[in-house]
Amino acid sequence: MTSPQTIQLDPRDNVLVALADLPAGESIVHSGQAYTLSAAIPAKHKFATRDFPVGAEIVMYGVTVARARESIARGGLLTTSNVVHDAAGFEEKESTFHWVAPDVTQWRERTFEGYHRQDGQVGTRNYWLVVPLVFCENRNVDALREAFEEELGYGRPKLYRQQVRTLLQDFRETGSATATYAGETSIAPERVFPHVDGIKFLLHQGGCGGTRDDSRALCGLLAGYIHHPNVAGATVLSLGCQNAQISDLYDELKKRDPSITKPVLVFDQQMSGLESTMLSNAIRETFRGLVEVNQIQRQAAPLSRLTVGLKCGGSDGFSGISANPAIGHVSDLLAALGGTSILSEFPELCGVEQSLIDRAADEQTAERFIQLMRSYAARAKAVHSGFEMNPSPGNIRDGLLTDAMKSAGAARKGGTSPVNGVLDYPEYVREKGLNLQCTPGNDVECVTAQVGAGANVVLFTTGLGTPTGNPITPVVKLSTNSKLAERMSDIIDIDTGAVIRGEKTIAEMGDAILELVVDVASGRVHTRAESLRQDDFIPWKRGVSL
Repeated sequence: MTSPQTIQLDPRDNVLVALADLPAGESIVHSGQAYTLSAAIPAKHKFATRDFPVGAEIVMYGVTVARARESIARGGLLTTSNVVHDAAGFEEKESTFHWVAPDVTQWRERTFEGYHRQDGQVGTRNYWLVVPLVFCENRNVDALREAFEEELGYGRPKLYRQQVRTLLQDFRETGSATATYAGETSIAPERVFPHVDGIKFLLHQGGCGGTRDDSRALCGLLAGYIHHPNVAGATVLSLGCQNAQISDLYDELKKRDPSITKPVLVFDQQMSGLESTMLSNAIRETFRGLVEVNQIQRQAAPLSRLTVGLKCGGSDGFSGISANPAIGHVSDLLAALGGTSILSEFPELCGVEQSLIDRAADEQTAERFIQLMRSYAARAKAVHSGFEMNPSPGNIRDGLLTDAMKSAGAARKGGTSPVNGVLDYPEYVREKGLNLQCTPGNDVECVTAQVGAGANVVLFTTGLGTPTGNPITPVVKLSTNSKLAERMSDIIDIDTGAVIRGEKTIAEMGDAILELVVDVASGRVHTRAESLRQDDFIPWKRGVSL
């Protein structure tokens, strides 16, 4: 079967996307229309289907994504030199939304094996968490890491230390360091607690020295991680005098679980006196906690207990064609099954706001999204920035020329279902179905926030290659194209390039992704990010981050 050369993403579009490198002068036929290319069109880039005068509107995905800053002939390549960012505005909810849900017959009786918590949540992993309330305690968190990881069988493989040892030996014997390291087989140490997936140690630079709002947001985020279904219990280290007080953390925990049904062990250094006293107490009580949570075992749970974060990073011109709509289909399947999904990255919803507003379940939900979007955009403008500055050099190089162009493809992660909830950072998700969450597009800040809101699996699409992971939630990495999957196979879990080649439909790929999600959620499969210990954690301080 011959792979298609171009695609029109919406009947209203006036550009075509190249699915392969197209040489200058070639005549391309699409839907019975012939186009002679005035320049080479690299794969993932776009060319005009008609003559664009200066100021002409450029449409992709059925929405405005740019304006012509100079005239572009039919068959001409779109570049940052001849187009400029533009996006449609948005107003209040304009219409009643009617959704046709996908057929979920094959999924309705499916289950995953998860950890059932007293508050009704179901985890996909079983972790103990160690967190500092203030950066002053980071060193003590590291001391606990050294004490626990190796002794309990959670230490990292020492592959690279062996390579350095080989080079050192060669240097001592020959005066050079040219020895080739053949590698070694990593044998995982035996775990003392087989039903505890690990102890995760979070570090951050907050808790004191910033604003009180920063500290409250940090307490909210940490409370989200402690309350998270993938966490069985937590050890919290406090200095005592910082802005982020223990009482603030408990207030945030009670917002999420009024009874605080899981063990939270708090140790205050200024009250303990000697640092060694605090750490010795923390080690003893944490060990006892691990003994208890090791009794918890996986049990069957319906797919409605899944909460999936939807994220893209290192995006390319194929993101909105293959991987993003594929996980959008997963989001729709979960919505139909009573599950939950979280679409974040507000700077990457620029230009598609109206369609999301019109999908809102009610006027209140729509209005909250409007206010958060306008507030975010205003903060960016106040520091002489803006959403139009969002695309990275890598995005632009691979065909995403404007923020609206990037956003139109990014929004496809949210599928087509109603918007049932809107979350401000660092709120915890409560509504089933699709939720919009106010976060930056920054990969780690966004995933950190999604997990803090309750995502027990994250689907992360990438066209350029991004190794992001999370300490407590498995992050499934999806490549938008097969070349990336081959080149960076150590970070990619599933390749959606078959969609680009016309070998699979979006629905077929979405079904395959959900099958993988079930295996990951059940602990039968560990993601590449988990294997690489990609435990990224960066709280958002609510400054302007795009």
